[in-house]
Amino acid sequence: MRMLLMGPPGAGKGTQAKVLADRLGIPAVSTGDIFRANVKDETELGLEAKRYMDAGNYVPDEVTNAMVRDRLSEADAGEGFLLDGYPRTLPQVGTLDDILADHGHQLNAVVALVADTDVLVDRMLRRSKVDGRSDDSEEVIRHRQEVYAAETKPLLRVYAQRGLLVEVDGVGEIAEVSERVLAALKTLDG
Repeated sequence: MRMLLMGPPGAGKGTQAKVLADRLGIPAVSTGDIFRANVKDETELGLEAKRYMDAGNYVPDEVTNAMVRDRLSEADAGEGFLLDGYPRTLPQVGTLDDILADHGHQLNAVVALVADTDVLVDRMLRRSKVDGRSDDSEEVIRHRQEVYAAETKPLLRVYAQRGLLVEVDGVGEIAEVSERVLAALKTLDG
């Protein structure tokens, strides 16, 4: 299974990615985790990425594309993966298509978690207090929601046209949302 998990910031992609990857027996590949690790380690990439992340903006495509290409070339992603946080822009869709084609693969599914913006803002504000995340002030959270709506939400239409998209309500208990996603994936299989 090669799938994307999409949705606005705060929709629960990271949480669901871990649960679903475990259930499906594939690695969860999160660009957010890669960026945060680089920021924590204060690598050159991490310092550059932090500037964008703290402003609520996306890290530039060329940096993100190279990281994803490298990660999907690793052995554990050979039989499948769950990609969380990529692609985020229309040009990245083409890059991902190229990466997959280079390996003789294609996507099987795109799951979009959906939730009301105010619910997401509240969820992320609570998370920022618990996790101490500097990129989660209310102003930055609302800006990230706007950036998602302008730059990433249009990708859902592309994947819907390809017959790969299923939308799932991302609000509820973790296990409940996971079961909704797994049920939605079955609708694509047959």
